[in-house]
Amino acid sequence: MIKILVAHPTSNQNSRAAVNGLLKAEMLNEFYTTIAAFPGDTLDKLSTIGPFKEISRRQFESELKPFTKTSPYMEIGRLVSSRLGIKSLIKHETGVLSVDAIYQSLDIKIANKLKKASKQGLNAIYAYEDGALNSFKKAKEYGIECLYDLPIGYWRYAQKLLSGEQERWPDWSSTLTGFMDSEAKLERKDQELALADRIFVASSFTAKSLGEYPGKLAPVKVIPYGFPEPIKTREYNMGNRPLKLLFVGGLSQRKGIANMFAAVENLLPHVELTVVGRKSTDDCVPLNKALLKHKWIPSLPHDQILKLMQDHDVLLFPSLFEGFGLVITEAMSQGTPVITTDRTAGPDLIEHGHNGWLVQAGSIDALQDCIQLLINKPEKIAEAGKAAIETARKRPWSVYGQELAEAILRK
Repeated sequence: MIKILVAHPTSNQNSRAAVNGLLKAEMLNEFYTTIAAFPGDTLDKLSTIGPFKEISRRQFESELKPFTKTSPYMEIGRLVSSRLGIKSLIKHETGVLSVDAIYQSLDIKIANKLKKASKQGLNAIYAYEDGALNSFKKAKEYGIECLYDLPIGYWRYAQKLLSGEQERWPDWSSTLTGFMDSEAKLERKDQELALADRIFVASSFTAKSLGEYPGKLAPVKVIPYGFPEPIKTREYNMGNRPLKLLFVGGLSQRKGIANMFAAVENLLPHVELTVVGRKSTDDCVPLNKALLKHKWIPSLPHDQILKLMQDHDVLLFPSLFEGFGLVITEAMSQGTPVITTDRTAGPDLIEHGHNGWLVQAGSIDALQDCIQLLINKPEKIAEAGKAAIETARKRPWSVYGQELAEAILRK
């Protein structure tokens, strides 16, 4: 039986589902992360207190506790520094408590344990982008298989697609923070891919992006993420009112927000837009002006975002480059159909016109025409929303974990 070490420094829904799937398949050897809370423990209790609510995002099932190894101190320092606004400590790449530093620290720690682990029967390591280089190098020395998870599209394809956005929307270029990565970081990404024996991605778009890799790659497997638990019923009362549109995500042109604001502007007063997300910069003048015209909420707890989705007719997610787009599955689970693009997981999850809508990335006209259709025929929203709930019901997160475990076993 294959025994796998899984490493994810900051933890998220997809990594939790992956670990749970491997645990249920009796394939999990160890799980390394920074912070992990389990039902009833001290961290779990702390997560109910205001300043410590971030910990609630690091909760795991109690069955996982014997397999979990944590390295919390740097990550706690990062979270505290972020809350206190000490930007120098968490500065991109260079900060001693930056996300990059956290990832590399855990990667090195795991690399140093692989020799002993290999003697104890470990035969595979499952690691994520930016946190795999050192452990993969050591794994090769000891004959341990390297399983690589690429959660967002490949960086060379991102630069190819998004570089034109700086010319099309120069006033929005400051929001394209993905171009901040150093040459050293980009080189590490390529080295990780080169070392991988198998690569796992969550969308066909991410798989397509790897076509820009300049060398030969290991086999790539697409396994879409799961959906949150869907609501049981939902009422759709359109009435004689504007269409209630919602956007949730980082406020960057990578998400296509300039196109979205332009399309919505052309449809006023027949629509109203709510935007949930943090600015990537305070220096983008058109973004600041656009937010003044609409309802803007910088941040909300996850449960409140789901409720807000129920209160809106349609989620707009016009992203120009997205490895998956978890807000798509979240909205669909709440019966809120989604308009998204061909550069997300949309094509893997949405049948155009049935449980949502797909539009060409970067096209204001296509997005506007799709919204206009729903203004003219609001009954389509209820039809697509109910179909979206059924789609969510058929693919809970447990299915993703199960399919990942089965794919690893199949080789």
